[in-house]
Amino acid sequence: MKSLGMPQVFVLSTAAAAAVLMLSACGPSQAQPQGTTTPGTGSASPTTSPASPSPSPPPSSSAPGTTAPGAPALCKAATLSAATDASGGGAAGSVYMKLNLTNTGTAPCLLKGFPGVSLTASAEGEPIGAPATRDEANPVVDVLLAPGQTGTAVLRYTQAGNYSDCTPVAAAGYRVYPPEDTASLFLPQPVNACSNANIALLSVGAFQPA
Repeated sequence: MKSLGMPQVFVLSTAAAAAVLMLSACGPSQAQPQGTTTPGTGSASPTTSPASPSPSPPPSSSAPGTTAPGAPALCKAATLSAATDASGGGAAGSVYMKLNLTNTGTAPCLLKGFPGVSLTASAEGEPIGAPATRDEANPVVDVLLAPGQTGTAVLRYTQAGNYSDCTPVAAAGYRVYPPEDTASLFLPQPVNACSNANIALLSVGAFQPA
């Protein structure tokens, strides 16, 4: 004879589950929180929308500027010729003359500042005595030389015989360095020089337009 115990238990369990479901359906509904649940805590965090990207700055609408033409190069010895003009006269044993540099090149160039001047024994010889000191009576200005134009500086030569302690040496002329140039020009003009380095026979001013 077969046992009826197992089927009765199953029927009772099914009926009890159905009753629980009916009671749940009849009860008040509860609002469910919106959001995401943080793992491990069971708490819900509000949902946040992703931040909108910042707008890119608009492209610049300014028109490109025009490029200024380049400034002329400084005048160099290779494209200059030198001469003196003794019309400046003399006073108290000194001779004032104009030191003229002329642009012999094919492009404009700029003379600005003081030349370097010294007496020398020959075109290739070493300087004799002290170089010219600077006479700052005239300001430094830009002297733009087109091809064929000349800039001038006042050059003063003091007679060597004015100095009792002068050790006289014959000089063949002047060595002239344009401003900011390491190359030089030779200007033949025989004069007496002093080999003493502490005696300055020469002074020169800044270049001015001729």
